[in-house]
Amino acid sequence: MSTPEETLAWTGVPVPQALQGLSPSELQAVADYTRAVIDEKTDGFNELYHAIGMIVKYIPNFIVVPLMVDHIRPQIAAGVCRTMGADQATNYANDLPVEYFSEVSKHLDHVLMAEIFEKMKRSQAEKVIQHELRNHLGNMLDIAAHLGNRLLKFIAGKVTLPERLEELQSHPQRDIIEKIRALQ
Repeated sequence: MSTPEETLAWTGVPVPQALQGLSPSELQAVADYTRAVIDEKTDGFNELYHAIGMIVKYIPNFIVVPLMVDHIRPQIAAGVCRTMGADQATNYANDLPVEYFSEVSKHLDHVLMAEIFEKMKRSQAEKVIQHELRNHLGNMLDIAAHLGNRLLKFIAGKVTLPERLEELQSHPQRDIIEKIRALQ
């Protein structure tokens, strides 16, 4: 993370108003402390995620998927997904309900999500992408920045982008918006 603000925003929890008045060094101290607490409280999780990924590899999807949806929080499923890699994760992504996979995707790196989308069955990938365009447009645009032309063309046919030029100039996702607009 490059700035204390980005580090604190990474937590996914709104930054309290009281922290916004701190000096840069005080803000850095809070960010460092936050990261240390997270590291301490999640120590060993990666090994656990890896172990779960190794175990479920030997259990058929028709057994794993319902158990996952009913008993594993999306953030935990994302942790397991990160350790198993795109190929194995794609096998599960193809069978997961769209809403659950959408929640899992919020906790995954945009590059990994793009790789999974590219490898998914076309119909399932398109369902998830449409859901994301309707419900999490910003996140989907961040993922789209890493997609190939096939899925970008699909997105271009399904999305409505900012129309006003001045709105687009300051948009943080301007590059991918321009790329998608060129495909429309």
